[in-house]
Amino acid sequence: MKKQTDSFWGGIVKALGLVFGDIGTSPIYTLTVIFTLTKPTPENVYGILSLVFWTMTILVTGEYAWLAMSLGRKGQGGEIVLREILIKLLKQGRLLAFAGFLSFLGVSLLLGDGVITPAISILSAVEGLLLVPGLEHISHHILVLIAALIAITLFFFQSHGTDKVAGIFGPVMVIYFGALLVSGLASISEMPSIVTAINPLYAVRFFEANGLSGFFVLSEVILCSTGGEALYADMGHLGKRPIIRAWYFVFTALIINYLGQGAYLLQHPETKNLLFGMIQGQAPLFYVPFLFLTICATIIASQAIISGVFSIVYQGITTRLMPLMRVDYTSAHLQSQIYIGAVNWFLMCAVILVMLIFRKSGNLAAAYGMAVTGSMTITAIMMIIVFSHTTKKWKVPIVAVIAVIDLLYLLSTFSKIPHGAYWSIILAAIPFITIMIWTKGQRALYRALRPLDIDTFLVSYEQIFAKDKNIPGTGLFFTREWNIVPPYVIHCIIRSNIIYERNVFISLIRTDDPFGVKTHLRSGIGPGLDAFEIRAGYMEVVDIEKLLKNNGIHEKVIFYGIEDISTVNPVWRVFSLIKKLTPNFVQFNKLPASKIQGVVTRVEM
Repeated sequence: MKKQTDSFWGGIVKALGLVFGDIGTSPIYTLTVIFTLTKPTPENVYGILSLVFWTMTILVTGEYAWLAMSLGRKGQGGEIVLREILIKLLKQGRLLAFAGFLSFLGVSLLLGDGVITPAISILSAVEGLLLVPGLEHISHHILVLIAALIAITLFFFQSHGTDKVAGIFGPVMVIYFGALLVSGLASISEMPSIVTAINPLYAVRFFEANGLSGFFVLSEVILCSTGGEALYADMGHLGKRPIIRAWYFVFTALIINYLGQGAYLLQHPETKNLLFGMIQGQAPLFYVPFLFLTICATIIASQAIISGVFSIVYQGITTRLMPLMRVDYTSAHLQSQIYIGAVNWFLMCAVILVMLIFRKSGNLAAAYGMAVTGSMTITAIMMIIVFSHTTKKWKVPIVAVIAVIDLLYLLSTFSKIPHGAYWSIILAAIPFITIMIWTKGQRALYRALRPLDIDTFLVSYEQIFAKDKNIPGTGLFFTREWNIVPPYVIHCIIRSNIIYERNVFISLIRTDDPFGVKTHLRSGIGPGLDAFEIRAGYMEVVDIEKLLKNNGIHEKVIFYGIEDISTVNPVWRVFSLIKKLTPNFVQFNKLPASKIQGVVTRVEM
């Protein structure tokens, strides 16, 4: 019984550290940003608080905690998982192609968001230094420098793995959410009537009074829900139940804090920075420790986003949506702990660039929100397609209503495009263009290579093998499928007569399940020719060398194909450049360099 209790509370504490950092740091800037644009009249304050409550209830609790989290594959979540579910349900057709396009777009928006979130979180927390006595006149250049140094330190430590320090993330976030809850309650106790702001009528009256300008305020209100998509995307790390249990605590703490900030604002309408102003007004002695706690919370939130980006990119690599990149595994017992150097340093440069361009969290809020609402809308549309093809068709109208609300929020963010939201589009465009070029390029390359079927290949192979001039030992040849022979194998065996006593075709096939590894050895396809098939989940870390030894394959040499692409098409030139800059299949799978032989095939595309 005690063990169950430990795992119950332990799961919640872990979820607070891994999943809720982003949405948990939203109170630092959300209402502050909204009320720089909107006058803090009682009607407006009550209307905005009502909108905040219902936004978090519908878009985070409804869309993610209840609906999206009911859709998982072996406990994994996220837009790539939704795509895998749809591939199984639809098999083929235009609807599947549309869903695939949506998933590419959704993944790209999330990756773009991975740049803006750490920048706005760290900057907004560091700006709290301005309320420390004696530091009121500190320049914004110094604040940006401090924020940039925190970001650089965070990215620098990624390669060492976060496994050792991840244990403190949960307890720190428990204290942080506790502080938000207590400060909110303290403020509400001075104006208990503020609790009635959750009445949706206040939101309706706000729109009636403000018209179109009220609609555009939605683009700032959505900041309270940024990070909500992490509930679904991070489902694979902890499982569904601990995340949902932790969410109810987080939701309560956040809502009470927002209501407290609203009460404080009505009593002190001149306040510039609401959360920090409220804490300083309530307990000046606790202000500096709270500021330190918030900076820690933003670092933890940024860490969760960086780990999430690594996880998305790894899913993209193994499902062939993205080019291969060098992946290091930083934990012996946690498969989710991975490090992708190219992504890490690109993210770091982008985060610092965004900090330098926008300089203040208030300015950065203008760039924030579009990617999140876009991703929420895409998730809702994909859920409609999934539910309409399952027995849970009754969920379709509910998701359709949520999709319309998502779309309204997305449209409201278009007003931010001239003020910096175009950065969301630029940042999302980089992974999106890469995915499109890579997926289409792979298909075009496969067609251009013109592989042979196994039966045609065996006619020539058997004649050469019968000459009995075979090299002692075992030669391995990587192929996409065991019965389709790529040109480099034909070049090696048929044209160059490089043929071993035992020749093994190896194919690694990624399944649409996240985990699990199965192997199958087909012996005697031809004389001295076998095929070894590895079927592995798209999140699985595969040790090919170990699997070979377990199946009695002790290779002397490993052959793989390198394509030398010749083309005048500018798109395929970019594809060729990406292939040259990124590791090839054998480097990605860390096979022994001393045994590897690359065979170049010239291809016209």
